[in-house]
Amino acid sequence: MISIKPDEMSERDNYKFLIGSIIPRPIAVVSSLSKEGVVNIAPFSYFNIVTANPPIISLSIQRKSGEMKDTTKNILGNKQAVIHIADEENIESTNQTAANLKSSESELFRTDFTLGSSDLVSVPLINELKIKMEVGLYQHVPIMDQEQVTADLLLLKVENYHIQEGLYKKGRIDADLLKPMSRLAGNDYAALGKKMSIKRPD
Repeated sequence: MISIKPDEMSERDNYKFLIGSIIPRPIAVVSSLSKEGVVNIAPFSYFNIVTANPPIISLSIQRKSGEMKDTTKNILGNKQAVIHIADEENIESTNQTAANLKSSESELFRTDFTLGSSDLVSVPLINELKIKMEVGLYQHVPIMDQEQVTADLLLLKVENYHIQEGLYKKGRIDADLLKPMSRLAGNDYAALGKKMSIKRPD
């Protein structure tokens, strides 16, 4: 067994170790809206459930050279976003939203995605993705290293769900029909793959 202290590794090596170990990770495709009205779309795999009561999900967005990413700025600006679940049928377009563009440019035009209107938030949703969650900002937690903020943890409260017809039956999501995609390391993604059922102990 090899033991390594994180503070003896570079930031890049810590990053590679973590994203190569904590796999697979669900992918949130996030649409947000700038104050100038530009629709930003970006994928994030530092994403998960926090609690079901109230329904809160987490999104951690790393800063680049100390600067907030557009998604963070937009969500902090209008306190809203739409979170979509990446799926197999739309992974090429999802991958295109990772492009580094200017704040004045929308990633939408690099994709086959089209936009629709949300019910409760001003941010548009992506029609093609099968699960969408309209969210409001619940809490913003700046993540510090020494005296510098290196990431922004956003806790987002779900205000409204949208589910493609046929996916949601008897209170359960059909994962085989959803075909969720997950993030690995480097350029690698993973489909759902083999499943198993194990009864929980009493």
